[in-house]
Amino acid sequence: MNSIRKIIMIVMLSAVVAPFGELQAAETGKHNYKPAEGYVPNEATAVAIAVAVWVPIYGKENIERKKPFKAILEDGTWYVTGSLTLGRTGGVPEAEISKTDGRILRITHGK
Repeated sequence: MNSIRKIIMIVMLSAVVAPFGELQAAETGKHNYKPAEGYVPNEATAVAIAVAVWVPIYGKENIERKKPFKAILEDGTWYVTGSLTLGRTGGVPEAEISKTDGRILRITHGK
């Protein structure tokens, strides 16, 4: 894995665990930066988080075959899905991620 991918993975995983830090900060009175646009402000961040979660579950090769990924924001939730190559059958990975705090709300893979 190249260094840029490692950095992206670390940043994305940090976004996933950030809500736990927020809870601890509230309890201890420690400073906690919360971006105005939320921890998941854009499509690229939502996709990176989804991929970081999908790969350990479904396997890197399987997820790579489901590119391109797209993310749509609705009511504060990012809906991230993979794609099927023309002529292929099967399902795609799906994720629902909170824009505000980066929580993973749902993960699935169609059949």
